[in-house]
Amino acid sequence: MPHAPTGGTAPADALHGLTVLAAEGGPTQTVDPSGPIGQLIVAALLGIVVIIVLITWLKVHPFVALTIGALGVGIGAGLAPDKTVTSFGNGFGATMTSVGILVGLGSMFGRMLVDSGAADRVVDTLVRRSSKAALPWTMALIGALIGLPMFFEVGLVLLIPIIVLVAKRSDVPIMKIAVPALVGLSTMHAFVPPHPGPLVAVSTVGANLGTTLAFGIVLAIPVIILAGPLFARFAARWVDIPAPDMFGSRGSGTGSSGGSGPSDPAHAGREARRGPATQDTASLPNGKSDFTRVISEPRSPSFTTALVGILLPVVLMLAQAVREAVAPDAAGGWVSLLDFLGTPMIAIGIATVFAMVFFAIGGGMDRSAVAKSLEDALPPVAGVLLIVGAGGGFKQVLIDTGIGGVIADAVQESGISVLLVAWVVSALVRVATGSATVATVTAAGIMAPIAADLSTPETSLLVLAIGAGSVFLSHVNDAGFWLVKGYLGTTVGQTFKTWTVLECLISVIGLVGVLIAGVFF
Repeated sequence: MPHAPTGGTAPADALHGLTVLAAEGGPTQTVDPSGPIGQLIVAALLGIVVIIVLITWLKVHPFVALTIGALGVGIGAGLAPDKTVTSFGNGFGATMTSVGILVGLGSMFGRMLVDSGAADRVVDTLVRRSSKAALPWTMALIGALIGLPMFFEVGLVLLIPIIVLVAKRSDVPIMKIAVPALVGLSTMHAFVPPHPGPLVAVSTVGANLGTTLAFGIVLAIPVIILAGPLFARFAARWVDIPAPDMFGSRGSGTGSSGGSGPSDPAHAGREARRGPATQDTASLPNGKSDFTRVISEPRSPSFTTALVGILLPVVLMLAQAVREAVAPDAAGGWVSLLDFLGTPMIAIGIATVFAMVFFAIGGGMDRSAVAKSLEDALPPVAGVLLIVGAGGGFKQVLIDTGIGGVIADAVQESGISVLLVAWVVSALVRVATGSATVATVTAAGIMAPIAADLSTPETSLLVLAIGAGSVFLSHVNDAGFWLVKGYLGTTVGQTFKTWTVLECLISVIGLVGVLIAGVFF
């Protein structure tokens, strides 16, 4: 879709008829720029600077910072104050409609996965069936599986006890265990819906979710291999530290089964409603007999049930995407049914109901326990939803002022790869704010008008480029940096050598994969 040619000093009327992408990937609309190009560019730059300063220096919540920045951009660009508020509200509402429901359902599913013991079952089964040499690869798989339905922070809290205990009992350096697990978790968070970042990017730029999901999973495989088990060999040499003594022997009752210790309220609640633990002894791959595993959930869901629940929404959405690619003009009852089941809200909703029924039955949970898990799942994501919604509002202000069209024209006329620009914008915001979510919603808003000229595969690759940039160079302004440092007991320097490097590897390898894929689409 061509844009009207613009120059650096052209008056506003030279931009009349500028065509940009409508909200949430809908039909295109014509926007009259709210001011001269110079004013639009200055307003956009100042708005982004204000957002960054509010978050990093004044420690303002990203939701408030994005709201202030968006309203400031609109008014500064010449949009009437009342129209600016309306534009922000429209973008906020459209984003929450497409993303908010999915985030809420996904959070409920993740909570049920933990509280029922299904996550514990997956981890225990995979670890016990792995040889010592295969443990790093197994931990990467565990990180990826846990990372599919869970938010990063929740997955990290679940994985850390597993990482520490496996390292202690197997005599494998902790970095060979920790790095692959963290890479699997972080890669899924950056590239694969239904995580909030990829979801809001898909919604903002109008990408096809099924196509993005397929591309994201394919891209995640080489990223996890290279940044996970392979890089772990070097990380273990650079940072040769013992596993932190933060958990006692599982057999002594001071540890946790599959990542939930007695200090974990969810674990305590499960034990209270299931009765006393029964002890089972098992040896890790090195043959040590001191590895004892306390099965505190004798009725926890089977491994097959847990795995089906985790993969169910992915399979439904991928099936719908494959149908669109293979038989786009097909019709009939089966097509309608497949499209219905593959709709993101329906797919994740089905997985949530599956968890409520099969995870709960297998985990010995009664109706009140299920209700409590679902209720507890929502408060932690409230902040994320507000940030995502404010990012949608910011994006709509950029579009309604005409700033988005100016940015789109500048990128197209520069000849620089759109995917590279998306990565750079996302990476810069990430480094400045320390938040992958803020980086994603900001970069997606800026790049949305450009997506109007891209094909369906290219738009999905744009989402993945933004996701890759959003995890670049985690450092001291990132909460994840301090979480990893505190849990693993590393120094600041050691955390840079491990966590920061692996995040950079995920980002750069992801970018390279996206650019290579871009050659063929």
